[in-house]
Amino acid sequence: MTHHRRYLALKRIFDLTLFVLSLPVLLPVVLLCAMAIRLESPGPILFTQHRTGRDARLFRMYKFRTMVQNAEELKESLAHLNILPPPDFKILDDPRITRVGKWLRKTSLDELPQVINVLKGEMSLVGPRPTDFGISTYDLWHCERLEVPPGITGLWQVEGRHVTSFDERLRLDIKYIDNLSILQDIRLLFRTISVVLRGTGA
Repeated sequence: MTHHRRYLALKRIFDLTLFVLSLPVLLPVVLLCAMAIRLESPGPILFTQHRTGRDARLFRMYKFRTMVQNAEELKESLAHLNILPPPDFKILDDPRITRVGKWLRKTSLDELPQVINVLKGEMSLVGPRPTDFGISTYDLWHCERLEVPPGITGLWQVEGRHVTSFDERLRLDIKYIDNLSILQDIRLLFRTISVVLRGTGA
């Protein structure tokens, strides 16, 4: 337990230090993305959604808006096109996604506003992806992923995009949690950069 607390403390320092160092690059990119979203379609620049974080605490996660303004209202009418087992939801060639949104998703730049969540201590740069469904949906063995802060990127993003179910993704989360270290986080960040440069984002 002491090792776990030490790791989380170092992880927090690591997250904040990397954020400060990357600000000169992040700010211009964020501004360009915001301008592109504003110019293409009406609606807010940011999309917010409640997610389940560490210790099952709910928080509001930020992303760049990649869909039309009424995307959530259209979800029910498109439910029959869902290709993932519940509680996940994904549609191939989702008609709600804007042109700018497709580019943001392909480059993973839609995730950039989550640095706000990192600053607030709700997320980390690296960790299991926070789910958009509540703890009541989890089986008991799923709860292990809630022992660490959720991340902007993680093991699933770099080697598990082929998996389709929550259970399969969770096994990657457990693999990550069983090997917690700052060195592992650094490696995953570098691997994420490689994935983004290859254009294999979601």
